[in-house]
Amino acid sequence: MKILYHHRTRGRHVEGVHIRGIVQALRELGHDVSVMSFPGADPEREVEDASPGKRGRIATLVTRLPGVVFEMFELLYNVVTWFRMARAWRKAPPALIYERYSLFLFATIWLARRRGIPLVLEINDSALVDRVRPLTMKGLARRIEGWCLRRATGLVFISTYFRDVARGAYGAIAPSVVSPNAVDLPRFDPSRFDVAALRASRGLTGRVVCGHIGAFAHWHGVDGFVEAIAGQLDAVPELALVFVGDGKTLPAVRALIADRGLADRVLLPGRVPHDEVASWIACMDYAVLPNSNHYGSPMKLFEFMGMGVAVVAPDYAPVAEVIADGRTGWLFPHGDAAACVERVLALARHADERQRVGDAARDYIASERQWRNNAEQLLTLVPAGA
Repeated sequence: MKILYHHRTRGRHVEGVHIRGIVQALRELGHDVSVMSFPGADPEREVEDASPGKRGRIATLVTRLPGVVFEMFELLYNVVTWFRMARAWRKAPPALIYERYSLFLFATIWLARRRGIPLVLEINDSALVDRVRPLTMKGLARRIEGWCLRRATGLVFISTYFRDVARGAYGAIAPSVVSPNAVDLPRFDPSRFDVAALRASRGLTGRVVCGHIGAFAHWHGVDGFVEAIAGQLDAVPELALVFVGDGKTLPAVRALIADRGLADRVLLPGRVPHDEVASWIACMDYAVLPNSNHYGSPMKLFEFMGMGVAVVAPDYAPVAEVIADGRTGWLFPHGDAAACVERVLALARHADERQRVGDAARDYIASERQWRNNAEQLLTLVPAGA
C-alpha cells in the first residue's frame, strides 16, 4: 500500500525518533511510505546539521513569534499544505495518509475527504491540555480540532487518558486506538555494549548507577529531585546519579551540585546525540523519571525498559499503562518527591530486585512495544480494500 506520512514538526529530538520509528516499521511491513515534512525539516536524517539552512532559520524565527502571530502562521500553513498535497497527489495518489496531528491544521483532512482517501491522525498534542507553549486562540483551536477528530478515518492516541479527554470534549470522534510510544529494540540492546569499559571511561566503576535522560525543564522535575536527594546521598555511598540532557534548569542543577560538593556523585554529561543514548543507559542499573504529565507517553521510558533498565516513575495514568508496579518498574504517587527519593535510595541496595524487574521490563517491550506493534495497530483503522 502506498502511504503518505505528513507532519508539520521540525522532526528533531523525540518527534524525529517517533516519525522514524513508525515510517521504518511500515516499510518493514511491506508498504511504500513517503514522508512530507515541514519545509527544511528531514526527520529521517538523524544527525542534525551544525548550521541549518535558510528554511531552518526561518522556521526557528517563526517559533519565537508572539502567541497570536505564531498561531496565525499555523493557520496560514493550511494554504501551504493544500498546494503541496494537491501537487503530490496529482503525481502519485496515496492509498492512505498518516498525519501527525498539529493544532490549526485541517487542510489535509478536507482534501482527503474530497478525494475519498483514508486519513489516520496520530494525536500527540491537543488544545485540551496544558502545553509548553500556551494557546492564545484556544476557542478556535478547539473548534478546528473537534472538526478534525470527528472527520478523520481513524485516530491514534498516545494514552487512554488523552482519548478520554477528547471524547469528553468532542463527543463522537472517529474510531481510535491507544498506542503509547515504542522503541527500536535492536538498537536498544544491552548485549551490544561492553558495560565495564563504558563505566570505566565515565568514572562509574564500582558504583550503583541510577540515571535519567531527557530535557532539564521544570515539568520533568529533575531539579526538584536532585535537590530532594542531595542531602541523603551520604546514606548510600555506593550510589551515583547520571542525568543526561540539557535545558533551562541545568545551570541551577550544576550550581546545586557544586555547592553541595557532589561532583563525584552526580554526573551531568549534557545532551548527547540519540545514537549515543543507548550507551549511557547501558551504564545504568536502574532509572528515575521524577515527573511527567497526565496525558504524555515519555519516549525515554520505553528506551530504558528496552535496555532492561527498570524505572522509578510517577503513577500518572499513561505511565501506569506501561509500568506494572513491582513487575516491570516501580511507581510512586505523582508529585511526591519524597516518595520518589525513598524508592531510589532503597533500590540502590537491592541488586536482585533491579535485575528481576529490569528483565521483565525488556520482555514486555519485546512482546508489546516495538514500533512494529504500533504500525500494525494503526493499520487496523484503515478500511479493507484501501
